[in-house]
Amino acid sequence: MLAGGLAVRQLAYKVNDLAAAAAAHHRQFGSGPFVVLRHVALASSQHRGVERPFDHSSAYGQWGSVMVELVVQHNPDPSALHDMFPHGSGKEGLHHAALFVDDLEAAIARFERDGAPLAQLSVTQTGTAFAFVDTRVSLGHMLELYEPTAQLTGFYEFVAQAAQGWDGADLLRELG
Repeated sequence: MLAGGLAVRQLAYKVNDLAAAAAAHHRQFGSGPFVVLRHVALASSQHRGVERPFDHSSAYGQWGSVMVELVVQHNPDPSALHDMFPHGSGKEGLHHAALFVDDLEAAIARFERDGAPLAQLSVTQTGTAFAFVDTRVSLGHMLELYEPTAQLTGFYEFVAQAAQGWDGADLLRELG
């Protein structure tokens, strides 16, 4: 059911400031460059079964063989991000590890059976669905699940290729 076993494809951190977080992560770990998507357009987003806005921006960079995502939520509404880092708390930290799955619905059901309920299911305007399952009890953070579509794996490859031979200039690269 899980593509590639349980390989972690991405580590994601809730941050308060994308630019500051990217600069700090780069200084500490050499990660980057970071591709920035502001106010990611969603077709829908349900948190704990209730449709809610999820206005967020993310910066994606390469950290060795793993993508790193830095994410900030702009609105105060409940979300999987706010489940761990309540709005207004100012707290930052590891939010989720992302996994590719062969069948998103089946993977959500499997995690649910294993005691990790669905926290949030969102679909981008371009049709990419992603789910956060609540594994805080067992792992201390959420897991993000999505199917490895050509669009998604192409984006992962785009971010990885940007890091190859990168000279450290232009840390943040705005997309869209």
